[in-house]
Amino acid sequence: MNRFILILVFSFSSLWGVEFHSYADALEIQKTNKKIIMIKIVRDDCRYCENMQTNVCENAEMYKWLEERFILVKVNLDKNDVPLDIKVSFTPSFYFVNKDQQIVKMIPGAWSIEDFKDLTRGIK
Repeated sequence: MNRFILILVFSFSSLWGVEFHSYADALEIQKTNKKIIMIKIVRDDCRYCENMQTNVCENAEMYKWLEERFILVKVNLDKNDVPLDIKVSFTPSFYFVNKDQQIVKMIPGAWSIEDFKDLTRGIK
């Protein structure tokens, strides 16, 4: 019975995908846990953004990977202002911000789970 409940929980969590915070909330969270902030920048009509969301971010394994390493922020260029005066030329784009609000890495484009893990593995 417990195993069945556990399977249900993981199934539903993969349907919800990754929980994203606002940038202001991420800054507050970062004060206590020292994780890097990952800003995911998307547009409404971006098929690559949708591909990345569906095939990577909504994967339960990848959600765990991201959540363990980063504070997750999602910015939609069609609806939100971009923090840090970031100039975006391609969506999706991923910006990694340290506790001093400096961008330590930028990753443009949509990737597979394994490729995105490889690209984000050493970010600290």
